[in-house]
Amino acid sequence: MSNIFENKFMIFASLFPTCGNYLSLGPNNSAMKINILSIIVLLSLAACSGTPENPEITENELFQHLSYLASDSLKGRFPGTDEDRLAALYIASEFKKAGLSLLTKDGLQPFEIITDLEKGLENSMNIGTKEYEVDTDFVPFPFTGNNSLEEEVIFAGYGFELDNEEISWNDYNAIDIEGKWVLVLKGNPEIDSTTSAFHAYSNERDKAMVAADRGAGGILFVAGPVFSADDQLIDLEKREGKVGIPAIQVSRSVADRILESSGNTIETLEKHLNLSRKPFSISTGTTLSASAEVKPSTTTTYNAVAYLEGSDPERSSEYIVMGAHYDHLGLGGEGSSSRKPDTIGVHNGADDNASGVAALIEIAESLAGADKKPSISYLFIAFGAEEMGLLGSKYYVNNPLLPLDKARIMLNMDMVGRLRDQQLQVGGVGTAEESESLVLEMGEHKNLRISTTREGYGASDHSSFYGKDIPVLFVTTGAHTDYHTPEDDVELINIPGMVAISEYVREIARYIDSTNSPLEFQEAGPKIQYSGRQGRRIALGIMPDFTDNDENPGMRVDFVTPGKPAHIGGMQKGDIIMSIEGKAVNGIYDYMYRLSKFKKGQVIVVSVKRKDNTLDLLIKL
Repeated sequence: MSNIFENKFMIFASLFPTCGNYLSLGPNNSAMKINILSIIVLLSLAACSGTPENPEITENELFQHLSYLASDSLKGRFPGTDEDRLAALYIASEFKKAGLSLLTKDGLQPFEIITDLEKGLENSMNIGTKEYEVDTDFVPFPFTGNNSLEEEVIFAGYGFELDNEEISWNDYNAIDIEGKWVLVLKGNPEIDSTTSAFHAYSNERDKAMVAADRGAGGILFVAGPVFSADDQLIDLEKREGKVGIPAIQVSRSVADRILESSGNTIETLEKHLNLSRKPFSISTGTTLSASAEVKPSTTTTYNAVAYLEGSDPERSSEYIVMGAHYDHLGLGGEGSSSRKPDTIGVHNGADDNASGVAALIEIAESLAGADKKPSISYLFIAFGAEEMGLLGSKYYVNNPLLPLDKARIMLNMDMVGRLRDQQLQVGGVGTAEESESLVLEMGEHKNLRISTTREGYGASDHSSFYGKDIPVLFVTTGAHTDYHTPEDDVELINIPGMVAISEYVREIARYIDSTNSPLEFQEAGPKIQYSGRQGRRIALGIMPDFTDNDENPGMRVDFVTPGKPAHIGGMQKGDIIMSIEGKAVNGIYDYMYRLSKFKKGQVIVVSVKRKDNTLDLLIKL
């Protein structure tokens, strides 16, 4: 038996010690791979885990679900991994064993996610007959446009175009860059200052947007010795939304070759700009031919989806959605949302959100096994890729397996494992008139101290349903110091508290089931302002669609806050923002950059696509 197979088998056997009869492995299995383990595990789960004999919500079964989902063997349930699929299949298996109907053959709704970026085949660079090597001499930026360009290179200082009360600095005033390469320094002339006003404008993507708006055909970045002594090239760490021109970092040796005929070097130019504190730009006289290509690397993850049909034929087409996300951060590390990014280790996510999924399974089993069956139906969903931006719930509401207009409410549980002093937070009570009194009254019955918020949007999967005009409730015990760290483990979970919360959520659902009149949706929020970097506070009062693919033009609007500038200017939910003041918007990064250039009180033109029409809206900020 191979070490990896043996280790995973032993972990599973320790979690489910009664399953030995189902997992008999002989000595000749050394060539087995992880997919064989998966099959064995899945065949065993139905016999070994959460027992259907007791439909009540129990501490033992909650602990059993938690122990598996938050085990080291699942390696933090990172979307798209083998362990992610094992977790999803486990949940679907538990749904089926509880008596639910799976809405797909295996209970999974697959969808594609972007997990990484990779360099395409079209990355090349040459000056004359000299060819340069990708990763050694140059590297594309994550936000590069996938284009080629053969043109003269213009050196444009730090690539700034600034004129405000803090700084007046324009590297483009004295040069013609139309269609040409622009070579700019990374950072700013006060890189060692912690209070420099330049820092807010030194982001490379912002500089690329400035160059593109000025008509440049492509942009080259280079690190001077003050900025980076070792001249390290960037990694493709994260997506940042493409700009419309190729964007490349070159080594100092390549940049010095470009500058050769001008008699300058990057070191002398950086020193001059830092000492003079004045823009300095020149034509290099060098023609550069280069191509840049970055491609998203995709994989498949899942929502686990099951259905409990209502017993009343006249009402069973209506249903309550109950959900929780099952994914987490994997092993953490740089580029993840771990609060310890310098630590590589299993982020088990016992509270976030194995706790919510364990509660979801137990509630499903309780409702399905009750003597009195629900009148209306229930849809249970364990969402994938929530930590990557609510991707699973967003995918579901855009590809529903049941008509969304029949959903009466969505109840979402995210981090329900750390009940302290009987204090429970419930969000979304403003999304239906009846919700607040219901959650407070039910809390009294369960001896829970309920604090409420009205807003329907929040950092979890209920937001996707609220965006479709469905009332929502968001149940959580709140944040803690172990959040998004490897320390979020099972031994810190308040299991009796989880029983109380699971029963509380179940009784809210039962009450809604018992009422003949559907909940009336009402807008509640968001009371959130989105701004640019470094505190530049301008907002339209919208909720952007964060899952928009920057391959498509524009940025979809998920919500428009009543009384805010966008609403007053006539923007509507579902509009696609195409441009601001005539300059293209292709995703959230462009949107934030564009807004950062304006001041409160200005009137701007925002062009939106609404169905088949394009409208120009006048919006006062």
